[in-house]
Amino acid sequence: MKLNLSKVFRFRRKVNRKYKDVLFRFIFRDKKDLLSLYNAINGTDYQNPEELEINTLENVIYMKMKNDLSFLVGASMNLYEHQSTWNPNMPLRGLFYFAELYERYVNSQGYRLTGSTRIPLPFPNYIVFYNGMEWEAEQTELTLSEAFEEQGEDRKPALECRATILNINSGHNRELMEKCRRLEEYAEFIQRIRDNLQKGMRLEGAVERAIEYCLAHGILADILRKGQMEVRNMLLEEYNEKADREYLRKESLEEGIKQGREEGRKEGIALGGFEILAGLVEDGIISMEQAKERIKEKEEEFILWYQERKKR
Repeated sequence: MKLNLSKVFRFRRKVNRKYKDVLFRFIFRDKKDLLSLYNAINGTDYQNPEELEINTLENVIYMKMKNDLSFLVGASMNLYEHQSTWNPNMPLRGLFYFAELYERYVNSQGYRLTGSTRIPLPFPNYIVFYNGMEWEAEQTELTLSEAFEEQGEDRKPALECRATILNINSGHNRELMEKCRRLEEYAEFIQRIRDNLQKGMRLEGAVERAIEYCLAHGILADILRKGQMEVRNMLLEEYNEKADREYLRKESLEEGIKQGREEGRKEGIALGGFEILAGLVEDGIISMEQAKERIKEKEEEFILWYQERKKR
């Protein structure tokens, strides 16, 4: 099915590109739900939500990204991140976050680095919840050491950070979803929005329809009843001058293509077309395979461009 790009951009200009990240944090801000998620991942059976101590770095920003959720429970330090796009640099991000978390922990406990006894530290757990469209595996592991340029069998790096990536798209990691109903509900809600977008709905309508469905079927119903407008607003963003300029630029690009201006068409595909497709992939509107299908003659060029884009 051929997408009408002008229609796509009319709803995309209101898309909050981080909406799924924000919603994930919103849903799991409740200690009870966060503890349920922790138990499901670790096979534990903590019952008292007050045993969980939230220590999310609300005011610390790295690469314009806030730490999603971090907390202490038992003898473990947990960092939970949500990602809508594939990011091979999560271990490096985790290293920065954990450094700050442990510094705060040591200071809060009154420990001194100059002391003569070893400081006991909570065990680090780093989980990334992924629900983009670029990666299909159930689970994988990324390590910081893989990024080091110099490798050798007999050389051990002085630093390491390990991120476990879990695919939380609807239909994946079923055992985990069964253990944590809230996570399953979140995955279902996001899938409903995606399905509605694929049907050609604008984002506003796609969200409204998804909310109506979830309320009718008991999916995130308690959260939606209490804060339906708050959730809705998380998924949308207001018009702004920059978005309008971008929309008009890309609408003009499409118009040039329609008019058959060959040079404009080639330039549009090379410069603007890739950005359009990348945005649609990252918003979950189309898959990477669908993006490549739309530009068969430039598939290889697009893949190379996309890989370079991800590194930036």
